[in-house]
Amino acid sequence: MTTHVAALESSALEQANVLAQTLEDMLEQEFAHLKVQNLDAFEASQASKNELLEQLAQLAGIHGPESADALGPEWDGFKEKMANCRDMHRRNEVLIVRKIDAIRGALQSMQVQDPTSSVEIYDRLGKVSRGRRGGMGRGYAEA
Repeated sequence: MTTHVAALESSALEQANVLAQTLEDMLEQEFAHLKVQNLDAFEASQASKNELLEQLAQLAGIHGPESADALGPEWDGFKEKMANCRDMHRRNEVLIVRKIDAIRGALQSMQVQDPTSSVEIYDRLGKVSRGRRGGMGRGYAEA
């Protein structure tokens, strides 16, 4: 390998490591936004995160899993950082899924159709009622 090619590869590796650290920081910030449900900030970071991932793939010459495996041993530190980023991304995904499940559960509890349910639901006037009753309601039907 010529010194020029080695210098270019070394420069690409350094840049990739810096960008990988930036990605780790972004994923940590993303997690913080998700924990406090700041969805606007979370959404705003997605475009720059995707752009950063594209830059990383170009610098490392990665076009798929096979090309990532073909990187030399000098890229091992970079690959470790990227594995950490993958784990952080999965952690964020788990948090998102849990929050979506919690929202679905809350919505389902508000749409209870069981007349024997003890779930308290607010009506349009802001008064607490015990679950939804079918038909016109107990007051008018029993009057």
